[in-house]
Amino acid sequence: MTTTAITNIGSLVTNDPALGDGSPLGLVENAAVVIDGDKVAWVGPADQAPAADTAFDAQGRAVIPGFVDSHSHLVFAGDRTQEFNARMSGRAYSAGGIRTTVAATRAATDAELEAGLVRHLEEARRQGTTTFETKSGYGLTVADEARALRIAAAHTEEVTYLGAHIVSPDFAEDPAGYVDLVTGEMLEACAPYARWVDVFCEKGAFDGDQARAILTAGAAAGLIPRVHANQLSYGPGVQLAVELEAASADHCTHLTDADVDALAQAAGTTVATLLPGAEFSTRAQWPDARRLIDAGATVALSTDCNPGSSYTSSMPFCIALAVRDMRMTPDEALWSATAGGARALRREDIGRVAPGARADLALLDAPSHVHLAYRPGVPLVSGVWQRGRRVH
Repeated sequence: MTTTAITNIGSLVTNDPALGDGSPLGLVENAAVVIDGDKVAWVGPADQAPAADTAFDAQGRAVIPGFVDSHSHLVFAGDRTQEFNARMSGRAYSAGGIRTTVAATRAATDAELEAGLVRHLEEARRQGTTTFETKSGYGLTVADEARALRIAAAHTEEVTYLGAHIVSPDFAEDPAGYVDLVTGEMLEACAPYARWVDVFCEKGAFDGDQARAILTAGAAAGLIPRVHANQLSYGPGVQLAVELEAASADHCTHLTDADVDALAQAAGTTVATLLPGAEFSTRAQWPDARRLIDAGATVALSTDCNPGSSYTSSMPFCIALAVRDMRMTPDEALWSATAGGARALRREDIGRVAPGARADLALLDAPSHVHLAYRPGVPLVSGVWQRGRRVH
């Protein structure tokens, strides 16, 4: 295998305290990284770097782990510009919503859905994302959910079955019948393509009992639970996620003290994944990341990229929002967008730059990772390595 040394790194974020300054980010100044195949082989001071077959000069710029986007909805068709425009203009918009995307997705061909997925993945990769999770949830029939997952599985190993996004319009008068479908025939068709099972536990979607039945059935089929929890209102989602040892409770906007305590006590099992793009795009209340972190919960940041409520693929943008509006420090936000996302996906091979980890890195056109929040909106990612190969 060919080895590559990335040298003359001004500031390297490893997310391994033992490799660097002892902080959670494990910062190494004047650093180098040696890549062997698709793995990191060596990390340390540049003047101690072993010889490699090829070299890349970082010219004093910062290097960070590739972003881990642990929550997205990328298999869809259609456009909801009018809905967003109406919401931002203060006008009521009764038509549309998820059902608009469901209709467009059902009507799209496999090739159209895959082309859209690939376009969004390339867009995210240019901004430093090297691992992404994505869900079904815009088909809501057995055939459409299964094809969404099949298309997604060709591009990522982190695929989530979300037949329980909303009750299908076809079952508007029979939500119990739809739960039976989601936990029966649809689950059987979808499970072979997925690693995770998810449910939108919220008023207007699925209540606690329905969510429990869906997640329990998914777990029995070998899928690991994750939950859309407490986004729009207080509810049972977070407590259910902790009880069922879900990998993550996502959104976590409306939390009681008991919810925060539960997430803190389950910090080694259930990650609180915060999605500030959704609050930005809906002018909703921001999740209180400071409250969660201070209580001891494990926090991840993700984009929630979807056509309705958070149409962004930019992890740097979400970092800037988290620092400005969710009271995270720049260090905490970067950790949550990398190592935190890896925790939410129960992965140890990503989200860090350390020997044995997958060689996923992003080069910033800046001397420090702090510039991700300090210079919001500026395209700072100037190089990306994914599985040891430079892809941008």
